[in-house]
Amino acid sequence: MRLVFLGTSSAQPTRTRGQPSLCLSIDSEILMFDAGEGAQMAYLKAGLGWNKKMKIFVTHMHGDHCLGIPGLLQTMSMRQRTSMIEIFGPAGIEEFIYANMKALGFGPPFPVLITAVEEGLIVDEPAYSVYAHDANHTVPAFSYKFTEKDKPGRFRPEAAGEMGVPKGRLWGMLQRGEVVTVDGREILPSQVMGERRRGRTVGVSGDTSPTEGLKEFFRGCDYLVFDSTFSHELRERARETGHSTSTEAATLARDAGVRNLILTHFSARYPNEAVLVKEARMIHDSVLAARDLGEVRLVSSDPA
Repeated sequence: MRLVFLGTSSAQPTRTRGQPSLCLSIDSEILMFDAGEGAQMAYLKAGLGWNKKMKIFVTHMHGDHCLGIPGLLQTMSMRQRTSMIEIFGPAGIEEFIYANMKALGFGPPFPVLITAVEEGLIVDEPAYSVYAHDANHTVPAFSYKFTEKDKPGRFRPEAAGEMGVPKGRLWGMLQRGEVVTVDGREILPSQVMGERRRGRTVGVSGDTSPTEGLKEFFRGCDYLVFDSTFSHELRERARETGHSTSTEAATLARDAGVRNLILTHFSARYPNEAVLVKEARMIHDSVLAARDLGEVRLVSSDPA
């Protein structure tokens, strides 16, 4: 599982940063959060694959977060994609996408399922869930949280062998949580499995000022990708425009018990993100700055 950053600038792109887009790559599935202009080009460079199962989560209806969707759909059409895409976003997302398709005179050859988001659970898959929470921006906006479901402990072949369980079908049954019988003895899965592993959690703030609600929403996240548009000296500008400073991002992450903070959505006024990272590291111990086409591999969590 890895995070791949396609664009890390704010509304105005720079020579080194494209408009906001982030992919969470999970085995054979891609979860994309926002798709600013040029998202399809960055996606191509990242080599993430054109026909994987895919969901797109739009935080809000500002152009730098959604104008890349029509181009992405067109490129996928030309790449002969056949798999369905699911798109989630605030009210108006369906009208935006279909109006663009009509104006451009194209319809993708694959199914596109569009859902208007409300707070709470919005996706529930066997391996993970995705939740939405109101953000605090200048237009209706959502933050998202990906929660991987807890996984069974690792199977211990040596323990199974010591208990006389023959390799094969019975090993598979134990790994699926089933009790097996060997020579009249019941063998429990807990006797041959390691500790259950807690699922990983990833928060994505989108554009927002910090709020108490978001602090609770992101509590305990393993990774939090958070708006860091401005430095502390521009905190009034951040408040006026519905954004956060690096200091505010770090304070929220610290108070919410977030393990790793990743700053993104940098104003074009900063030639590099060093000042923002420096401010955040004065408050939170684990801070990274997102970079276009940069990757963060998500380490496994502690036992549940």
